[in-house]
Parts: sequence; C-alpha cells; structure tokens
Amino acid sequence: MTVVVGYLATPEGEAALDMGVREARRREARVVVVISRRDRQEHHADVDAELDALRDRLDDAEVAYDVRRLGRGNDVASDLVETAQETGAELIVIGLRRRSPVGKLILGSNAQRILLDAPCPVLAVKPEPTQ
Repeated sequence: MTVVVGYLATPEGEAALDMGVREARRREARVVVVISRRDRQEHHADVDAELDALRDRLDDAEVAYDVRRLGRGNDVASDLVETAQETGAELIVIGLRRRSPVGKLILGSNAQRILLDAPCPVLAVKPEPTQ
C-alpha cells in the first residue's frame, strides 16, 4: 500500500511531507511523493537540487519511497488522484494554505477536487503558524 503526498517546496508542502512520512510509518506503507508543476521557466539545476534534497530527506526518514515529477498536461488535482488510483493508495496527504475568515468558506479548487475525486481518504494539513 502507499501514501501519496502532494509536494512543493513551500511550508504547506513541507507539512504534507512530514505528515505523509509519519502516516507511512504508522501504516507500514510506501510514500509516493508527487511533484506536479506547470511552470515552464524552471531552471533544471534548481529542480535537480530540490529533488536531491527531497530524496536525501526521505533517505534520512528511513521509509520506502518513490518521487514522481509530473507534468502530464493535467492539473495538480488530476496528477494526485491518478497517482493514488495507479498505486492503490490508502491515503493522500495535501497541504493547505492558511486563509482569512472569508477565505475559509472556500477551499482552493485543487484541494476541493482532490477531496471530491480521490479514491481514498484525504488528509489535509496546515503548516505550523510562524511567530
């Protein structure tokens, strides 16, 4: 079984990765980290360095993992849902941004689509507040 984690190098992505690793340990599952980007202006050296740092971090966590960098032409929600279907995931972990009181009434469109379309439970986490 797998735990699929939606990851970007943001506080929300870091929170999702931390929780995904914890859940994978608890479930004795493999972590599948999905990095889904649409930005065509990325510098390959920056992306490679980010992926190396992510793999080092997962090695240090001593969990089985797979890192997938996707850009299939789909959006982030589709990439996560399709990966969960392909891997038989038992959980998807995503990070959410903190929102204003009015913004709390509406989830981001990707988060909403993941929650509605996922073939398994979805755990949404927020980063620790900064002081």
